[in-house]
Formats: sequence, C-alpha cells, structure tokens
Amino acid sequence: MSYSSAIDHLSALAPELASQPGQPRRKFSLDEVRTLLAALGEPHRRFPSVLIAGTNGKGSTAATLASILSSSGLSTGLYTSPHLARPNERIRVERAEISDDDFARLYFRVDDAARRLLLSGELPQSPSYFEMLTAQAFLYFAERQVDIAVLEVGMGGRLDATNVVEPLLSVITDISLDHTEWLGSTISAIAREKAGILRPSGVMVTLPQHPEASQVLGEIATELNVRGVSAVPYMPPSLGVAGPYDIEVFGTSIQVDSPLAGAHQHRNIALAVTAAAELGAHLGFPVTPHAIATGIHLTRWPGRFERVTSLGIEWILDVAHNPAGAWALRSSLRGILELRQPRTLVFSCLRDKPIAELAQILFPLFDEVILAPIRSSRAAAAADMLSAAQSTGTRSTVATSVAEALDLAIKRTDGGIAVVSGSVYLVGEARTLLLPPGGAQP
Repeated sequence: MSYSSAIDHLSALAPELASQPGQPRRKFSLDEVRTLLAALGEPHRRFPSVLIAGTNGKGSTAATLASILSSSGLSTGLYTSPHLARPNERIRVERAEISDDDFARLYFRVDDAARRLLLSGELPQSPSYFEMLTAQAFLYFAERQVDIAVLEVGMGGRLDATNVVEPLLSVITDISLDHTEWLGSTISAIAREKAGILRPSGVMVTLPQHPEASQVLGEIATELNVRGVSAVPYMPPSLGVAGPYDIEVFGTSIQVDSPLAGAHQHRNIALAVTAAAELGAHLGFPVTPHAIATGIHLTRWPGRFERVTSLGIEWILDVAHNPAGAWALRSSLRGILELRQPRTLVFSCLRDKPIAELAQILFPLFDEVILAPIRSSRAAAAADMLSAAQSTGTRSTVATSVAEALDLAIKRTDGGIAVVSGSVYLVGEARTLLLPPGGAQP
C-alpha cells in the first residue's frame, strides 16, 4: 500500500479529543495499547527509553535531549507530537524523519494487526490516531535497533499510549492548565496525571514550578520511592540571560548556545541536560560535556519562536496554544515589538481553548489581529475569536483561509513584524506556505 493510502487511512481515524454531540467520549486504556503491541511482538520492550511529560516545553526538552544523545554517538529515536506539516515528523532516528515507504509499510502492519484484534474481540474499539502512530514509532525504533528512544507524552501521562514503556528516566516539564476536560480542572489534578509516568524506585527529573504541581509530584515521588533530580544546577546564572551562557557538567564548563529562542527555553534545556547527565553518570551511556554542548547547538525544533524572513517581512512562528504558552510568547516578544511597527498577529485556536484569555494576553500587543480558519474538527468559530478580539479593543479582521491571512498580514505589515500563533495547525500550515519545500529558512 502507498504512503498516500496510509495518510488517508490515518486521517480517517476519529481525533482522540473530538467529541460529537450525543456520542460518548472516547475512553483510553493502556490495556488496549498493550494488546496491540503484544500482537506486534512487543517492540516497545526492545529499546531503552526516556519518557517526557508536561504541559509546556516537553517537545523542546525531548528534541534537545535527543540531539544531545545523537551527538554522543548513540542511535537515537525521537517520538513527538503533534506535527506541523507531515506525520513523518513525529518519528525520527538520527534527526531524520521516517521515510514515506517505511511509514506506509509500518502503518499497514499496525492496521492489519488492529483489524485482526477487532475481529477476534480482543480489542473493544479501533486504536486511535495517536495509538496507531505510537505503535508505528515503537516498531520503527525496534527495527532500527536504536540505542535509546526519547518519547514525548501526547497528553497527560497516566493513560497516554507512550506510558507502556519502562523508562530509564521520567522527565516532567512545567505543568499548567490545559486539556482540563480530560485531565482535571486544577493544577493538582493535572500534575497527578502527569506523575503517572513515574515508576517505583525510578528517577524523576524536574524543576521547581507551580507550588501545587511541585507538591503533588513530591508526594507521589515519595510514595513510589522515586529519586528526584533537580535541573536547577543547569539553569543559566541569571534569569535575564539572552544569549549563550556557561554551565558546568561533569566538572567541565560548557557553553549553552541553543537555537531555541526565548527565556522559557532555559528551563527546557536544563531538563534535557540533567537527563543526559543522569544517563551518562548513572546508566553507562557515553555522554560527555562536549556532546552536550554540541547537541544543544544542533537542536532543531521548528515553530517555537522561530524567526524567518519571507515575502518581504519578518515573521515569528510560535505554537503557543494555552495561557502559559501565550505568556511565554509575550515575554519573548518584549523588546522586539517595541522596536518594530506595524505589528500584526495572525491567530487561530481550537474551540476547547480559553479564547478570551489568550486574546487578553496577546492581542493588545499588536496593531491588528487577523483571524484565520484552521483545518481541524476542533477549530474555534470565527465569531468566537472575533468577539474575543473585540473585547480587547484590538482592530481585527477575519480571513477566509490561512493563505489569505498571510496575504493580509503582508499588506498590513510593510517594514514591521508579523507573528503567527495560537495553534499548531495554524503554524504548521503557515510555515508550509512561507518556507520553500523542505522547510528550510532561505
């Protein structure tokens, strides 16, 4: 079967978080994922892994850690979500995406196994989009005989499909309110779900954060006899550091020079360095100070405060899709927008996000907001986004497509700066339109 057929099959699967009126919400169970993986030969047991959960920053942390491990000479798998343009982005070995041929071959292998299990009654429902891709990733990493895989949790942690592995380390990034319908309406409840990736007598890498989150993580770690490792020693010497800075690893001073912009990335980088140092110091992986510095510098994670010049203006692409992400973006924009005019925001989000709150955080920074539709069954209605924009007093325009939104931004932003944010779907489509094939900055 062809790659295009695989993508068509995958796209036809019901999105995990989309709920239809009158239809029960999808229920998740690790037993179902284990049943599917058992039919595939349990590929998740054939490589060691690091599991990373959190609300914000887990993708950046995963990408940085995987880059460090690759720079250490290790064959490294990286599994992340969501993707910007193509599902292949989610599954990587040695920084390279899975090929179209391998994607199609493994997709239909998983699909065939799932169909047999459904017919036999061993599975009560078809695997979800994310479960299918997770099984594919595990098969690919097992086939490639990776030395280690870095796995980003999709949502939550306790019931996430990635949580069937037995991780060497569990990394927990910053926790805030998001996916409250699924994970709980408080920081404590969400932290408890994230802490589901901890293992008895295991290792947890984290940083001090929201007091409620830190308390829950500490309590569960104590219950499970988990050894907590703080990433504080690898934070920059001061919070105001804007460029490269020095840290000490294994008694050697190295320079942290990451292409990931924004002060919030300091925390993600510190978590990645701590995880790498743990793997090197206690688990026998050949991680060196030089490999850590090199890996940080070579990290690539598009769409996270990514600055590109295209079609005659400067763009900043950032997938901030919840209040914590929006505040981080606002902080990173401080000083940049003050020096540039006009300032335009191209924005869209999903309907289950706090649209009014996102608008209050971001919209007043700009001269105009252009609202764009996105290709998702969970997309927010234009009327709701327009109402949120009007409540901030910011001039706003509704576009009929992402392409039209970018065209309008170009016309309104001559000599200024344009920011695209609010949704991964939006940033992914905009990035494809703004950059040449392959996604490289010209």
